[in-house]
Amino acid sequence: MSLFPLVIVWTVLALVVLALFMWRQAIARNEDDSLHVMHGTLTSQTSLSQKLDVIDKWGKIATVITVLLGLLIAAAYIYGQFVGRNSIGA
Repeated sequence: MSLFPLVIVWTVLALVVLALFMWRQAIARNEDDSLHVMHGTLTSQTSLSQKLDVIDKWGKIATVITVLLGLLIAAAYIYGQFVGRNSIGA
């Protein structure tokens, strides 16, 4: 069984996580940490916060899937090495 296709999928997922991280950093660069209530910037702060929340949600989902797939690939590789060594020595 070849793990190469799974490694390709894992690499794509890892690149998606990296892209989401960089996208979030680019959007958060314009974030103002202080709250301005009087000048109408509250709506822009709210929309920026909502964008960051959506990016954070998808970033967490993609990160969990990437880590779980990485662990699954590692477990399959270790299992394959364990089974392969037993069959060669017998």
